[in-house]
Amino acid sequence: MTWEGAPLPTSRSRLAAVLRATKEVVSIDAVAKTLDLDRTAAAKVLSRWREQGWLRRIGHGLYVPVPLDLAGSEQVVEDPWVLVPALFGESYIGGWTAAHHWDLTEQLFNETIVFTTRRISKKRVLAQGVAFVLRHTSVKRTFGLKSIWRGSLRVSISDPTRTVIDILAMPELGGGIDHVADCLAELRKSSAYDAALLINYGEQFGNGAVFKRLGFLAETRLHDFELAAACRARLTQGYAQLDPALKSGHLQTAWRLWVPERWKGGAP
Repeated sequence: MTWEGAPLPTSRSRLAAVLRATKEVVSIDAVAKTLDLDRTAAAKVLSRWREQGWLRRIGHGLYVPVPLDLAGSEQVVEDPWVLVPALFGESYIGGWTAAHHWDLTEQLFNETIVFTTRRISKKRVLAQGVAFVLRHTSVKRTFGLKSIWRGSLRVSISDPTRTVIDILAMPELGGGIDHVADCLAELRKSSAYDAALLINYGEQFGNGAVFKRLGFLAETRLHDFELAAACRARLTQGYAQLDPALKSGHLQTAWRLWVPERWKGGAP
């Protein structure tokens, strides 16, 4: 039986049916399917529920339910990670956010790093009082991911090794090269450490700066000369900076890497 032609239940009953079907995030398509409405009618229903204070808009055509005890608050989603699939499509949690999740760092960051295959116009988005830092990634680079349950939703996150590769490629998303070096050292001490996988992921990622930074840190910070040798065998032409955000006036010729003065003798 469809909703058209049948006695309509109360708005609360209709909302309850939608929430049972959608859990954390409510979309126009989900309302249309659950209530057997066209998209225009579904959008009007959502707008009315928003006006009544039962839902809060988090993005284009996307809403979250508002618990009664949080109706006056800015953030109504307990776990902002559940917003990621709906807001950013094919995506994954990465950078310093993933590093903290995998215990590679104890440092907490206020912003959540998300890599998405969608075209992005903004690198920072606010939703539900949470700041998401966005980076575009290609489909071919969506490897080395894990699926984890957050409530009733599965969210993708970079595994520990992929997390380190990403922050080696983009030190700013790891909190800077000093913090990246700390995360690499923590990975080395963990049960997840796999030097061969680091090399494999680095090759798949396809960014020459990764092996320059990884090799330099392997040699000077980890004193892992086997890993350093594997990186040296994969050095590309040209020069990179250890951290593009830092003034780097010293050239480590062996690694084709410009490093800050305090790094010229190796990892400080």
